[in-house]
Amino acid sequence: MVAPAKADPPGSPSTRLRVGRLTKAHGLKGALKLELFTDDPERRFTPGATFSLQVPTTSPWHGQNLTLTELRWYNGQPVGFFDGVTDRSAAESLAKAILWIEQPTDEQPEDDAWYDFQLVGLRVLRDGEAVGEVVRVEHLPAQDLLVVRTSERDVLVPFVSAIVPSVDIEAGTLVVTPPDGLFDDLDDAADSAATPPSER
Repeated sequence: MVAPAKADPPGSPSTRLRVGRLTKAHGLKGALKLELFTDDPERRFTPGATFSLQVPTTSPWHGQNLTLTELRWYNGQPVGFFDGVTDRSAAESLAKAILWIEQPTDEQPEDDAWYDFQLVGLRVLRDGEAVGEVVRVEHLPAQDLLVVRTSERDVLVPFVSAIVPSVDIEAGTLVVTPPDGLFDDLDDAADSAATPPSER
């Protein structure tokens, strides 16, 4: 599985981890369903854990932290209860918020997770051929996107295992298996360049 990237905020390139997203309210008492971006929820989501929030600047939660009081599981789905979130209305105001934590500097990194600065600069391979280079990582509420700069344009590649099955930091490459349409204009340009003028 390709894990979502870890971001490197200004001035602290390797200490902040994106560990979850609040998806929607659950019940009437302020609980929220969670999408987890960590292989170790028992360590990240313990009572008292404090998260910084990534929310729009217009949100009343902008610039605030959130403290977990309890994590429960319902039918295999993680649900969080948080200090100060006591009703459904408050929970709904947090939907789509992304949760970040500070990672201890002496902590071992999680498997198959990368910081943004490790991904930026990697050569992108498709069918063994280089098609571009990662220039940045976009962390959006719906998903993470790799911005791949090609000779023609920037291509937004969803950072999921079905499309990015392999990342090799040591080799400086990552492999993409994109769906039809994602890089089609590059194929058209290559075909055009390879066709003799008399045949165009």
